Amino acid sequence: MCSVHVNDPSAAFDFYTSVLGFEELLTMPEHQLYVVKSREDPDGVGLLLEPSDNKISTKYAQGLRALGLPVIVLGSADVRADYDRLTALGVRFTSEPITDASGTSVLFDDTCGNLVQVHQD
Repeated sequence: MCSVHVNDPSAAFDFYTSVLGFEELLTMPEHQLYVVKSREDPDGVGLLLEPSDNKISTKYAQGLRALGLPVIVLGSADVRADYDRLTALGVRFTSEPITDASGTSVLFDDTCGNLVQVHQD
C-alpha cells in the first residue's frame, strides 16, 4: 500500500472511484479511512487516501504543488486516450500530454490538493 495525502478523504474517494476509475478496497468513513485499488490490477498496490490533517503533510503537498510536481505517478498504456477520457469527465489538466525521451506524460489536479501525473513509457 502507498498513500496520498488529501484535504478531504471522502471527496477524494468519490473522485478516484467515479472519475479516475479506481475500485473500493476498504472504506471506514467513521475513521476517514478510504483505500482504492486499480481495476486493471486488483491484486496490486492499494492507494490510501490519507487525511492531510497535520502541518507536515500540508506543507509537503503545498510545496510539491507550488513546484508543479506530482504527488504520485500513475502508469498508463495510452496517455492520450486517458487524457481525452478524463477531459471529457471534467478533469483539469495543467497542459496537453508531453512526449520526451522518458515517454509521454501529463499532470492533472485531483481536486483534493494534489497534482497527479499519468505516464506512459
